[in-house]
Amino acid sequence: MKEWFTTNNITLSAIILTALGIYIALVLLTRLSGKRSFSKMSSFDFAITVAIGSILASTILSKSVVLQDGIIGLLILYIIQISVAYGRRWETIRKLTDNKPTLLMKNGEILEDNLKKCKVTISDLKAKLREANVIQISEVKAVVFESTGDISVLHGSEDKKVDDWLLDF
Repeated sequence: MKEWFTTNNITLSAIILTALGIYIALVLLTRLSGKRSFSKMSSFDFAITVAIGSILASTILSKSVVLQDGIIGLLILYIIQISVAYGRRWETIRKLTDNKPTLLMKNGEILEDNLKKCKVTISDLKAKLREANVIQISEVKAVVFESTGDISVLHGSEDKKVDDWLLDF
């Protein structure tokens, strides 16, 4: 049990050098692949981000994963990310990788069935409305549960209408 709380200079040096190496690889690959690498535009993007974090942690802390293996794992994930980003231009790929947004409120009316489908509670909805500085339910034009898991609140004066293009899912 004592070894759980102690380390030696060789292990510490290995962790430092591995962390530095995998960090450099991460920065280079991110610069090559672009900003989308860490975006939350789809559930696929989120999954890639989590996988990258897992590879980083495993490479840095696990003695069984060498730096080269971690870099190869990162490279493969970035290749997959870039490929899917290009593939999303086609409807079929987009349907496989992206969630559709869901309307939770429209014109001040709560869409209960959609709340249940998305597993969003009334309390969650109220919190998002407060966060968006809504002071009257009549101001709410639409509340959208985005494909990223974020909730967007569109609100304004009663005489303004939301452009249909924004709600075309």
